[in-house]
Amino acid sequence: MSNGTLYLVPAPLDFGCDEQAPLQDALPLGTLQKAAGITHWICESAKSARAYLKRIDAVVPLAAPLQAQQITELPREVHKKGDHAGQFDARPLLAAALAGQDMGLLSEAGMPAVADPGSSVARAAHALGIPVVPLTGPVSLLLALAASGLNGQNFAFVGYLPQDADGRVQRIRELEALALRSGQTQLFIETPYRNAVLQQALLQTLQHHTRLAVARGLTLANAAVRSDTVKGWRAAPMPADERLPAVFAIGR
Repeated sequence: MSNGTLYLVPAPLDFGCDEQAPLQDALPLGTLQKAAGITHWICESAKSARAYLKRIDAVVPLAAPLQAQQITELPREVHKKGDHAGQFDARPLLAAALAGQDMGLLSEAGMPAVADPGSSVARAAHALGIPVVPLTGPVSLLLALAASGLNGQNFAFVGYLPQDADGRVQRIRELEALALRSGQTQLFIETPYRNAVLQQALLQTLQHHTRLAVARGLTLANAAVRSDTVKGWRAAPMPADERLPAVFAIGR
């Protein structure tokens, strides 16, 4: 029996937001059709996965009822410590694919394994000879980078900045020095309710000629992207939104 395929299924970027955009506005029909045909899933949260599948079912009928979907959550330690270091063995999660079933990998928002858990599952699939196919959908980091006007030829995503004030300021200075020296755009994210704290720290710490871009609520009706020098930001502040996910970028 040939192996099934592991599909990386992107999710809309409205997770946790007050509003939800129509699913077909954020994801192509082909992605929704492929997702509707999958009945075995690996995800961050079974509750979120079922909610997403319910939205898909309203557009393209699912191949099996929600109650019959086989949904497995990644372990909690993968969420807390990350799974990109190769310490978590995800091969047991792919038993259905080895038995010939197609499987889907889901994160809460955007593309799984990009700024979210899932890389261990993709790595395990390659090790087992299971084809890995990413489906088309929104990736907030690339959308933010494209809209920022910053260097899209040389960039890095550095995840979350430290939560403690001193560590955050030190990290901002390190990233700014790298961006100004090399021209490499530095992208990072924060939990929405800490957006204001991070934005304030950036405006207080960065040099006036450094460029700062903030992209929030991407793909939603109230999406906003602003890119300006820190001097420009200070002259005309834009309040941070603590309800919407945001991507921050600095460069020259």
